[in-house]
Order: sequence, then structure tokens, then C-alpha cells
Amino acid sequence: MLFRVSECTLRSVWDGRTATELRTCKDDARDSGFTVPAADAQVVVSIAGQRLKNPGEISVREHEIVTLYSEQDIEGWLEGANSRGERGLLPASYVEILRNDTVSSFNNNSRYTNIPTGGFDFKKQSQESYSTAPASSFTAYPALPQQQQQHPGTPASDDDWDDDWDDHSSVADEPGVVGGGYRNYEGNGPSGYSISTSSMPRGAQQAKSSATVSRNLNRFSTFVKSGGEAFVLGEASGFVKDGDKICVVMGQYGPEWQENPYPFTCTIDDPTKQTKFKGMKSYISYKLTPTHTQSQVNRRYKHFDWLYARLVEKFPVISVPHIPEKQATGRFEEDFISKRRRGLIWWMNHMTTHPVLARCDVFQHFLTCSSMDEKSWKQGKRKAEKDEMVGANFFLTISTPAAPLDLQDVESRIDGFKAFTKKMDDSAIQVNATLSEFARKQIAGFKKEYQKVGQSFKYLSQAFEIDQQAYSVGLNQAIAYTGEAYEAIGDYFVEQPKQDVDPLMDLLALYQGHLTNYPDIIHVQKGALTKVKESQKHVEEGKMESQQADGIRERCNIISFATLAEIQHFHQTRVRDFKSQMQHYLQQQISFFQKVTGKLEEALQKYDNA
Repeated sequence: MLFRVSECTLRSVWDGRTATELRTCKDDARDSGFTVPAADAQVVVSIAGQRLKNPGEISVREHEIVTLYSEQDIEGWLEGANSRGERGLLPASYVEILRNDTVSSFNNNSRYTNIPTGGFDFKKQSQESYSTAPASSFTAYPALPQQQQQHPGTPASDDDWDDDWDDHSSVADEPGVVGGGYRNYEGNGPSGYSISTSSMPRGAQQAKSSATVSRNLNRFSTFVKSGGEAFVLGEASGFVKDGDKICVVMGQYGPEWQENPYPFTCTIDDPTKQTKFKGMKSYISYKLTPTHTQSQVNRRYKHFDWLYARLVEKFPVISVPHIPEKQATGRFEEDFISKRRRGLIWWMNHMTTHPVLARCDVFQHFLTCSSMDEKSWKQGKRKAEKDEMVGANFFLTISTPAAPLDLQDVESRIDGFKAFTKKMDDSAIQVNATLSEFARKQIAGFKKEYQKVGQSFKYLSQAFEIDQQAYSVGLNQAIAYTGEAYEAIGDYFVEQPKQDVDPLMDLLALYQGHLTNYPDIIHVQKGALTKVKESQKHVEEGKMESQQADGIRERCNIISFATLAEIQHFHQTRVRDFKSQMQHYLQQQISFFQKVTGKLEEALQKYDNA
């Protein structure tokens, strides 16, 4: 069996993975009883020859005959050996199968014919040969049913999932059943519409097009994993309910998310240690009270962790605030509980004030489902984990203004924001380190120094007490009080960081989490813009119809609107938060020094009657 690979320059897609990891998948398949195809195939490679530096990849030359060990691809790669006997991986994306020296009819819908139908655990992707739809985007088209998959939450080292509000049932829930009973903002019930990024069958697209926008070789990139590539290339389709629609509007400073018509807040109070299994398992429970329901619910850290994982999966171009980090030890110490609660309060503040995150179903289920209603919790949990409006389909839910954006201006603004985030991240790290050192000195150094001064004044007072003259008693007492005042001021320094430095550092930690999100968000938008440029080049060369390129541009426009709206929200929230927190910091500093001044004034008054 022969394969022919189209000319291209092979690029690395490993992103930290090794050939051993992928090869282990195949070994696991053999151990499970799956028969891996024999190594008797050959390939004809037409590719710019070069020595690849990444482990596991093999260097090949144009028209070189290499042996395939299997037709089964793993994450877009095939395993084989070149003519020099070097065994490694070849890109499956550029392979054309030849049987009996003729091209088979293998290209119809899928490039891989021997993918097992079951009994194989390692991840496999059967990717369709792609050609962009030569029609405008968002034309109503009957959506194909998608296989529903459960996406488990991230494992928590300190609050792992157990039988609490969870089970292993795989029974599908009835459509539209969500615990908590939070009403639909649109008020339109279950109405919705089918939507697709293409308007003609895939076979017709393939027959029509003479050139296609290529897929990224790096299948591990954020642009690919987020679904951005599939959306831009016209592969997304799904049923969008009215309640799932996300609107971007033009504001005074550019695109922004449509405001939440029902704003609310949520308090987090009374972290309490609770036990189960007769005291064998302990955890901290937090009381949440949303203002729009006024109904208290109890949540554990693992519930926050599960919610965070669902939000990150669903919203690829929205910066979901990070929850406080896990901790394996000291989870029940008072200082840690207090710090985690402060972090969760900041997190909740950013969630409830985000126009999109605050309204999403999974967040409302988290806030409103009764702690005692286990059945409703499980129903809402399963529904969120089977949500089809994730990945590429998420972008179908975005509604944008009619007038398109100037993509050149968009690129300039994105580059400016990228430079801003880098500078802000550097400054946040510097401020955080400086404040940490400052707080350390206040707690240890300043207290010690003030205590030394206070003790020295006390020693002086004790020396003066040796003199038994009556007129010396007042002075002795005043000096002794001065010593006590300095010792008290030392204690003030110990308590002060909790009032001013710690809240500011909590805010910096939250924003450092946001800043780590934006490179991926920017990467999605940049990837879409690259596809637009590629399609425009094909049109100029006469290899692609302009209507087809326009569809790619329209879909890139949607991603650009969403990205700029999220950037706008970030800046508005940043100004609000840092203005408020800097005011709080300075007010606490002023109060602190007024308290110190008051103590010194009290000591001074003792000398008036000495």
C-alpha cells in the first residue's frame, strides 16, 4: 500500500509531548486485546526534506519510500520508518492513500478507514477532508445530531469527588431540566433555531472548491482545541436556544457585551468545618446567598472547582477568573480558610459582574440549586457536562452588530492589548513581591524594632524608680507608658497587613490569573485572522471563490467582536477594581498612622502632669 504526501514544510506539533506517549497508547491497545495492523505498508513522501529536532519525529526526503506500521493515526500522526531505518511519526494530514498505484475512493468523507468501532481507550480523531463552504455564514441548516460526551471536572487534591451530590449514572436527563428553577432571561421558553456555518452539503462543497484553507499542523494548539479553527472553517452546527444567545453591541469605546438586565451579587459567609462518614472525612462548607433569590445554599470547594472546569470548557474567548489554588495540607487552619474565602469573594464578584458568565445556565444552577435537593443537583450537573454549545458550537451563540469590523484595526488593537497584558503582568509580579516583603517586615522586623524601643524606655523608667523622691514619680510613670505605647505600636504593625496589604495582594492574584488566560484568547483570534489572510490569498490566485472567503471572514468577524468585547470588559472591571482597592489601601494606611499618632499623643499627655 502506497501513500503520497502533498508538498509542505513539516512543522512540529508536539507542544511538550513525546513519541513515547503516543506509542504507549498503541501498546495499551495491544494489551487490551486490540489487533494493531501489521507493518507492511509503504508511503511515497513529497515533502521538503529536513532533519526534525523534536523527539519521535523522523526526517524524510521528497519521494522517499517509508514503511507504515499502521494506518491508524494518533492525534493526526502515523507511525512508520524511513529508508534509513529510523522509526518515528509522519503527519497524517498530508497523506493520500494509493492502492494498486491508483488513488482509491478513500477521500469521500474520512481519510481513515480502519479506525476501530469500539474497545479502544486511547484518544482517536477521525477528521474529515475539509473544504470551506462557498456561501455566507449562519444560514439555517438542519443540524446533525452530535454525540454527547461527559466532561469530568478537574481532580481536586483536597476536595475530591465522592458520593456527595454525585453518582455514576449514565442515564440521559430530559431536555431542558435544570435544577434550581432559575428563570430564562429572555422569557421565550425552549424556543430556538438550528444554525450552521455552512449552507450546503459537505460533498457539494468538495466538488465546488479547487482550494481549501489548510488546517493547523499543531493539533494541540489553543486555536484548534478551543474549536476556533473548526468554526472559522465552517464546520460548526447546532441548535441554539434563545436563552443561549450572547449579544455583542457597539458601545462608546467599541464592542462590548450586552449588559445583564438582571444584575445581582452573591455573598460568601460562614466557612464551617463539617464531617461525614462518622467523622472519617472532613471538609469546609461555604454559605452562598445570591441577592436575586435570597436563598442560601451551601457549597464546598470541589463544587467551585467543578464549576470552573465547566466554564473554561464552554467559553474559549472569555477570561474565566481563577479560583483559589488547592492545598493538600493545612486546609483547616484558620489563616488558610480566611485567605481562601477572600479569594472566593473576589472570584464571585467577577463572576456576578460579567454580563455573560453571570447569566449562563451552569452558574445559575450552581447558585440556585438547593443544597438539600440532590436529584436536581445531579440533573443540572449532567446537563452542564453534556452541553453541546461548547467548542466550535459556542461561537454559534454569539450575535454581533451588522456592520463588520475592520480586521486590520482589530489586529492592531489586539497587538496593543497583548503588549499591555505583558507589561501589567510584569508590574503585578513586582508589586506583589514588594508588598510581600513589606508585610514580612511589618510582621517581624517592625514589631521587633518597636518592642526594642519600648523595652529600652521601660528600663529607663525602672532605673529612675530607684530615686524615691516624690517629684520623680510622675516622670517615671510617663516614661513607662511611653515604652508600653511603642510595644503596642509594634503590635499594630503585625495586624495592619490584614487590613491593607492582604486585600491588595488578593486582587493582584486574581488579575494575574486573568493575565494568564489572555494569551490563549488572543491565540484564538490570531488563528482566525490567519485563516482570513490565507483565504484572501487563494481568491487573489483564483483558487477560491470570493463567496467562500467571505464566509471565513464573517466567522472571523464574530470571533473578533467577542474578543474585543471581552477586552473592553476587562479594562472596565480593572479600572473599577483598582480604583476601589487603592482607595481602600490608602484609607487603611491613613487610619493606621492616625492610630499610631493617637497612641503617641496619649503618651505625650502623660508628661503634662509629670
